[in-house]
Amino acid sequence: MRGHNPLLAGLAGRCPNCGEGPLFSGFLKVAERCEACGYDLAKADSGDGPVVFVILLAGFPCVFGALFTQFAFDPPIWVTMVIWMPLILILSFGLMRPLKGVLLAAQFANKASEARRDGQD
Repeated sequence: MRGHNPLLAGLAGRCPNCGEGPLFSGFLKVAERCEACGYDLAKADSGDGPVVFVILLAGFPCVFGALFTQFAFDPPIWVTMVIWMPLILILSFGLMRPLKGVLLAAQFANKASEARRDGQD
Protein backbone atom coordinates (compact mmCIF):
# COMPACT_ATOMS: atom_id res chain seq x y z
CA MET A 1 0.00 0.00 0.00
CA ARG A 2 1.64 3.12 -1.21
CA GLY A 3 0.75 5.60 1.50
CA HIS A 4 -2.95 5.60 0.75
CA ASN A 5 -5.95 3.66 1.94
CA PRO A 6 -7.28 1.37 -0.82
CA LEU A 7 -10.75 1.31 0.75
CA LEU A 8 -11.00 5.11 0.64
CA ALA A 9 -9.70 5.04 -2.94
CA GLY A 10 -12.41 2.50 -3.84
CA LEU A 11 -15.06 4.60 -2.13
CA ALA A 12 -13.94 7.56 -4.26
CA GLY A 13 -13.94 5.42 -7.43
CA ARG A 14 -10.15 5.52 -7.78
CA CYS A 15 -7.64 2.73 -8.42
CA PRO A 16 -7.01 0.76 -5.21
CA ASN A 17 -3.35 0.27 -6.19
CA CYS A 18 -2.30 3.90 -6.64
CA GLY A 19 -5.37 5.94 -5.63
CA GLU A 20 -5.00 8.10 -8.74
CA GLY A 21 -6.57 6.57 -11.87
CA PRO A 22 -10.31 5.97 -12.28
CA LEU A 23 -11.63 2.58 -11.15
CA PHE A 24 -14.65 2.72 -13.46
CA SER A 25 -14.91 3.30 -17.21
CA GLY A 26 -18.71 3.60 -17.03
CA PHE A 27 -21.25 3.94 -14.25
CA LEU A 28 -20.55 0.42 -12.93
CA LYS A 29 -18.20 -0.99 -15.56
CA VAL A 30 -14.72 -1.54 -14.12
CA ALA A 31 -11.87 -0.17 -16.24
CA GLU A 32 -9.54 -2.69 -17.88
CA ARG A 33 -6.38 -1.01 -16.52
CA CYS A 34 -5.57 1.94 -14.31
CA GLU A 35 -4.65 4.95 -16.45
CA ALA A 36 -2.13 6.14 -13.84
CA CYS A 37 -0.22 3.01 -12.78
CA GLY A 38 -1.27 0.36 -15.32
CA TYR A 39 -2.67 -2.01 -12.67
CA ASP A 40 -4.88 -4.74 -14.16
CA LEU A 41 -8.36 -3.97 -12.86
CA ALA A 42 -10.12 -6.45 -15.19
CA LYS A 43 -9.49 -9.39 -12.87
CA ALA A 44 -11.54 -7.80 -10.07
CA ASP A 45 -15.10 -9.04 -9.62
CA SER A 46 -17.40 -7.87 -6.84
CA GLY A 47 -20.23 -10.24 -7.79
CA ASP A 48 -23.53 -9.50 -6.08
CA GLY A 49 -21.94 -8.02 -2.95
CA PRO A 50 -22.74 -4.36 -3.69
CA VAL A 51 -26.38 -5.19 -4.41
CA VAL A 52 -26.77 -6.92 -1.05
CA PHE A 53 -25.37 -3.91 0.79
CA VAL A 54 -27.57 -1.51 -1.20
CA ILE A 55 -30.64 -3.56 -0.30
CA LEU A 56 -29.67 -3.45 3.36
CA LEU A 57 -28.57 0.19 3.51
CA ALA A 58 -31.24 1.74 1.28
CA GLY A 59 -34.06 -0.78 1.34
CA PHE A 60 -34.55 -1.18 5.06
CA PRO A 61 -34.88 2.50 6.03
CA CYS A 62 -37.02 3.31 2.99
CA VAL A 63 -39.40 0.41 3.50
CA PHE A 64 -39.57 1.12 7.22
CA GLY A 65 -40.24 4.81 6.54
CA ALA A 66 -42.90 4.03 3.95
CA LEU A 67 -44.68 1.58 6.23
CA PHE A 68 -44.46 3.94 9.21
CA THR A 69 -45.84 6.81 7.12
CA GLN A 70 -48.64 4.64 5.78
CA PHE A 71 -49.74 3.35 9.20
CA ALA A 72 -49.20 6.59 11.15
CA PHE A 73 -50.71 9.08 8.70
CA ASP A 74 -52.63 6.92 6.19
CA PRO A 75 -51.93 9.15 3.16
CA PRO A 76 -53.24 8.21 -0.29
CA ILE A 77 -51.06 5.67 -2.06
CA TRP A 78 -49.91 8.22 -4.65
CA VAL A 79 -48.38 10.35 -1.88
CA THR A 80 -46.44 7.36 -0.63
CA MET A 81 -45.24 6.59 -4.15
CA VAL A 82 -44.23 10.20 -4.85
CA ILE A 83 -42.18 10.42 -1.66
CA TRP A 84 -40.65 6.98 -1.25
CA MET A 85 -40.06 5.70 -4.81
CA PRO A 86 -37.71 8.55 -5.78
CA LEU A 87 -35.92 8.21 -2.44
CA ILE A 88 -35.37 4.49 -3.03
CA LEU A 89 -34.03 5.17 -6.54
CA ILE A 90 -31.75 8.00 -5.41
CA LEU A 91 -30.30 5.99 -2.53
CA SER A 92 -29.90 2.84 -4.62
CA PHE A 93 -28.10 4.52 -7.50
CA GLY A 94 -26.15 6.76 -5.13
CA LEU A 95 -24.83 3.86 -3.07
CA MET A 96 -24.17 1.31 -5.83
CA ARG A 97 -20.97 2.76 -7.30
CA PRO A 98 -19.22 3.63 -4.00
CA LEU A 99 -20.08 0.24 -2.49
CA LYS A 100 -18.84 -1.59 -5.58
CA GLY A 101 -15.63 0.43 -5.38
CA VAL A 102 -15.16 -0.44 -1.71
CA LEU A 103 -15.71 -4.16 -2.33
CA LEU A 104 -13.28 -4.15 -5.25
CA ALA A 105 -10.73 -2.29 -3.11
CA ALA A 106 -11.25 -4.80 -0.29
CA GLN A 107 -10.43 -7.59 -2.74
CA PHE A 108 -7.26 -5.72 -3.67
CA ALA A 109 -6.29 -5.06 -0.04
CA ASN A 110 -6.80 -8.72 0.89
CA LYS A 111 -5.23 -10.05 -2.32
CA ALA A 112 -8.40 -11.99 -3.09
CA SER A 113 -7.59 -12.17 -6.80
CA GLU A 114 -4.65 -14.46 -6.01
CA ALA A 115 -6.92 -17.16 -4.59
CA ARG A 116 -7.49 -20.12 -6.90
CA ARG A 117 -10.69 -22.13 -7.15
CA ASP A 118 -9.41 -25.19 -8.98
CA GLY A 119 -7.49 -26.63 -6.01
CA GLN A 120 -4.05 -26.18 -7.60
CA ASP A 121 -1.23 -24.30 -5.91
